[in-house]
Amino acid sequence: MSAPHTIGTAQHNSTRFAFLITGLAMSAWAPLIPFVKARLAIGESTLGLLILCFGVGSLLAMPVTGLLVNRYGCRRVITTTLLLMCISLVCLAISPGIPGMAINLLIFGMMLGGTDVAMNMQAVVVEKASGRAMMSGFHGFYSLGGIFGAVVMSALMWLGLSPFHALLCLTAVLLLMLAYCAKDLLPKSNSENTSGEREPFFVIPRGKVLLIGALCFVAFLAEGAVLDWSAVFLNTLRGIDPVYAGLGFACFSVAMTIGRFTGDKIVNALGGTRVVLWGGLCAAIGFLFVVFIPFTAAAFIGFTLVGVGASNIVPVLFTAAGNQHSMPMGLAIAAVVSMGYAGLLAGPAVIGFIAELSSLNVSFGIVALGLLALAASAKKATHK
Repeated sequence: MSAPHTIGTAQHNSTRFAFLITGLAMSAWAPLIPFVKARLAIGESTLGLLILCFGVGSLLAMPVTGLLVNRYGCRRVITTTLLLMCISLVCLAISPGIPGMAINLLIFGMMLGGTDVAMNMQAVVVEKASGRAMMSGFHGFYSLGGIFGAVVMSALMWLGLSPFHALLCLTAVLLLMLAYCAKDLLPKSNSENTSGEREPFFVIPRGKVLLIGALCFVAFLAEGAVLDWSAVFLNTLRGIDPVYAGLGFACFSVAMTIGRFTGDKIVNALGGTRVVLWGGLCAAIGFLFVVFIPFTAAAFIGFTLVGVGASNIVPVLFTAAGNQHSMPMGLAIAAVVSMGYAGLLAGPAVIGFIAELSSLNVSFGIVALGLLALAASAKKATHK
């Protein structure tokens, strides 16, 4: 896919808004989970199956979105998926019964997955046209949206609004943001396939794409490990009160957000290969801090180091997926995003299984080994 027209500041900002809106919508779901559980009167196992519908929806949509963008352009796909995501987000507060909630979460996940692939495809095109690294900054806006979405929803409900009315307020803002940026999203997309043949909806990743996807799996696995298991680790193995156990993930999130907003300058100065190499080593050292130094402060430092190290790995790998020549860009990014999110969704369950057989220390140690392997593969994955 190549730039359909002159790309400038307006397209840069529209890309930032797309990432910000997606982060806000995604994180708004988290504060709703206890209310959904109470309203539907369900247990943890049923809730887990409902949340799985969200992940399944994302993975179903991601592989085919690249082809849709090549046929219809970023503007149509991003605008459509974000609009439907906002509608399904509001419906999460009122979906009737377990089947209705399952269907709505499936749709919400599909729209999120589609948006994720399409906005990263636009980001690659915009970055190429600018001639400088921009991907980390785009992902920084997603992280910023992730922080503010949960905070805004919690604040609105603390002020006395019902989950439904809180979502209406947030969604109104999201739709205004979408209306503002939609006109500057890339309207057309020229497929790299010039043979006249229609591209398949999905192909098995091959060549460098398979390697980049595998490294994304490891990077997302590390993020999922901190997201789902840091509080449990701090509570059970370091004796921290459950009220404060979430601070480990907070340290990680703040470090990752700061790392992404400064990441473009770092990538421009050091190059993508060094960023993946040193980022992988830093994140691995962070997990080793958590595992081998039995002090609370060391655990917080460790999770912070994981956030710093992991912050720019995925943006650099997405850029590498857009620059490789093993597969068309749309299919390559769709495959890489799918493999990455598979690590985020399935990885924490694997970590839990390993922890059940041994301990969380062993699970985190295995993640650290994966990050060391990622660092060792940096040159092969990022060189054109």
